[in-house]
Amino acid sequence: MITSSLCQAFLHLDNGVMYKGWSFVQNSVSFGELVFNTGMTGYQEIITDPSYSNQIVVFTYPELGNTGLNEKDNESNLIHVKGIVAKNCCLYPSNWQNKISLKEFIINKKIPHIFGIDTRSLTRHLRSQGVMCAYILHKPIDQFVTQSYINFLNLDLVKRITKSNVFLLTKKNILGYDLFSYVNKKKAKEYKKEKKTLNIILIDFGCKNNIIAKLLDCNCNIYVLPATANYKFISIYKPDGIILSNGPGDPSLVSYAIQTIKKLIYFSNIPMFGICMGHQLLNLALGGSTFKLKFGHRGLNHPSGINQFSDITSQNHGFAVELSDLNKTNVHTENVFITYLNLNDQTIGGIIHNYKPIFSVQHHPEASPGPHDSNYLFQFFIELIYKLKYYKY
Repeated sequence: MITSSLCQAFLHLDNGVMYKGWSFVQNSVSFGELVFNTGMTGYQEIITDPSYSNQIVVFTYPELGNTGLNEKDNESNLIHVKGIVAKNCCLYPSNWQNKISLKEFIINKKIPHIFGIDTRSLTRHLRSQGVMCAYILHKPIDQFVTQSYINFLNLDLVKRITKSNVFLLTKKNILGYDLFSYVNKKKAKEYKKEKKTLNIILIDFGCKNNIIAKLLDCNCNIYVLPATANYKFISIYKPDGIILSNGPGDPSLVSYAIQTIKKLIYFSNIPMFGICMGHQLLNLALGGSTFKLKFGHRGLNHPSGINQFSDITSQNHGFAVELSDLNKTNVHTENVFITYLNLNDQTIGGIIHNYKPIFSVQHHPEASPGPHDSNYLFQFFIELIYKLKYYKY
């Protein structure tokens, strides 16, 4: 039952700082890593994005819910955030696609939340101190309830959320596909004229729906495989190309996938495209390393580029590839070319291999948060497959 009454809510940070606010219902205790997102839109996508697994998200935009929620913008079928922190929540959304208000959605899905706090102050605190764990609960506590932060960070979140079964997605068997078809229609028609359907393996580390939409629009049949799929299992499907998807958590903990990617790199010549977590895993397989960022990159307007070139990109990650490691001889530097840098802090934003048909980006080319600057990356991936598969040299 939806009520208009408000309940007290409290946000306790693990360094002892407390914020007091309100919630629509009495929250049960929720614990997660507190991170912030600077996007002005996209709260529905963020709430349902598997990459936010085990995280409490602070929205820096001052009011959430103005456009409500619709039937097509979910990035998965589940709620993955551990909580929502906002300044204000709009109770009366206005948008032609709106099906339910954010308030109703939060109550129906029992999402822990707190609003009415100074998110500007909280964000500045996280930028200064770094991301940390926090509780959302309905009453203040005299002493912070300790929980092992180290054990929390050492969770393999990918194994928790990856699909357990293999399934095939095609334009014929996916329900409501047209609801999330955004890719360049002209280019998609060119692929259809060729009458060559490509079989793509998508390794699911926490895949977003829109990656699937982009591939379907490029005339692909998509086999979604669990993150635990090994080299032999992947080879059974004889893929034309492989997508390494986005996902949550520390990439160095996903050792089983790193070993599989290594074998794919050195024992096959299959085009591979890594996105976000997939980018980090690909670089780990090439011999690099990753490190945890102080407060991560989460937003819709991160400049990413190199040599007088820049895309405005959507990003969501708390780890990055170590730049210094790509300068060591044991990482095969002569084989790897850096294609993007995050222009805010110069961390690695993308790479391409000079001799293997593999490349990756740290941002989300499928996200399209207004501009479609990065659509060409999917087209490049498909054209790379065509050249290797159908053209003889």
